[in-house]
Amino acid sequence: MVEPTDDLVNELREKIVAILNLQDIAPTDIDPDERLVGGRLGIDSIDVLEMVMLVEKEYGLTIDNRELGARVFASVRALAGFINEAASSMPN
Repeated sequence: MVEPTDDLVNELREKIVAILNLQDIAPTDIDPDERLVGGRLGIDSIDVLEMVMLVEKEYGLTIDNRELGARVFASVRALAGFINEAASSMPN
């Protein structure tokens, strides 16, 4: 697996706070390794759909099954790793 960069992790934290309209949570308040879905942030299945659309729109990647989604949205770092891995396997 390709290690995600801190820049990508920070970018994703900012985008998650923005698209989910997380009140009273700054991007830096999200630990890159904390559980996203069902954790302290209160992210539910509707929020997951928003994040899936974000990944598809911003990064051109598809998350097309529940098992993959559970793995990808385990944490911000897991999401960043998924994006980095997909980007590194794409032809130039």
